[in-house]
Amino acid sequence: MPLDHYVTLGRSGLRVSPFALGAMTFGEDAGGAGCSVEESEQILAAYLDRGGNFIDTANFYTNGHSEKILGDWFASRPGRRDRVVLASKFFANLHPGDPNGGGAGRTAILNQVGDTLRRMQTDYLDLYWLHNWDRNTPIEETLRTLDDLVRAGTIRYIGFSNTPAWVTAQAQTMALLRGWTPLVALQVEYSLLARTVEGELAPLARDQGMALVPWSPLKNGFLSGKYRRGSAVDDSVRAAFVGGPTDDDFVVIDAVTAVADDIGATPAAVALAWLRARPGTVVPIVGARRMAHLEDNLAAVDVTLRPEQLRMLDELSAPTLNYPAEVNGATRSMLQFGGTTVDGERSTVYPPLLQSTTRY
Repeated sequence: MPLDHYVTLGRSGLRVSPFALGAMTFGEDAGGAGCSVEESEQILAAYLDRGGNFIDTANFYTNGHSEKILGDWFASRPGRRDRVVLASKFFANLHPGDPNGGGAGRTAILNQVGDTLRRMQTDYLDLYWLHNWDRNTPIEETLRTLDDLVRAGTIRYIGFSNTPAWVTAQAQTMALLRGWTPLVALQVEYSLLARTVEGELAPLARDQGMALVPWSPLKNGFLSGKYRRGSAVDDSVRAAFVGGPTDDDFVVIDAVTAVADDIGATPAAVALAWLRARPGTVVPIVGARRMAHLEDNLAAVDVTLRPEQLRMLDELSAPTLNYPAEVNGATRSMLQFGGTTVDGERSTVYPPLLQSTTRY
């Protein structure tokens, strides 16, 4: 399946590629963790040439250089910008000493979107993300400001990232009741090695028709194929910041590698294909510092895992979720369905009921 087999982003009319291109590594202004302007442009061009149309960045990625690289590239190619979905994020403060330089208050949002539009040399953003929860700003202030920007044509859709489910649910309900612009997507950490999103945020997204847009879908590169038991990794910039996989991680990594060997794919492609098979609309963000990384990741568009492979990976990577996830699972069906099968879900009978036929 090529990148031009698009999906709608949540409950919206916005059509995006099955993989977004993450531009966090565009530019070398963040301690050497990024790539040069030239290589950034090559990666961008290769993604677009494959039919990709969904590009994601943030105001503080490489100190704003990521946004500028994107802006310069599209400005030098008239007509290309309107054919892509450009997304950026607000929250990070790029102005030391200014308490209103970041966050999600009205002043901060208006200043940040102005700076982003200037760097990206465009008069609108297709999607604007809240990058993190601002505990110091009422959520209604954030939502009303974003709605004003949508009505003005400055942004077209909104989403949240790294925000608790209860805040997100409150925001979505408020937006719907007040006639403000609702959320269409959530950008979350999600991978075979990071599945706690399945406790609250993923069910919320499915219930509200929001797409999930996973960041770090290869968990800091752990699922890329370069990490093997007993072998040192010497070509990873992120390893200096995040360390290496744990023994528990390697149980999943080994399984991903085995599936990759079985179907003749890369481990990265297998990990990404697993994500795309999750319930609801899931559009992973693939990042790359090198063209080879991009090619490895985009190979996942042609990978479909067999049911038994999906089941095995699901079981090996099953997360421990916070209360009340567990009692809302098997215990719920046991108490509710009385040993019957409902909507395809089989249940057992609550044990005390097996001991007596007396009812009070």
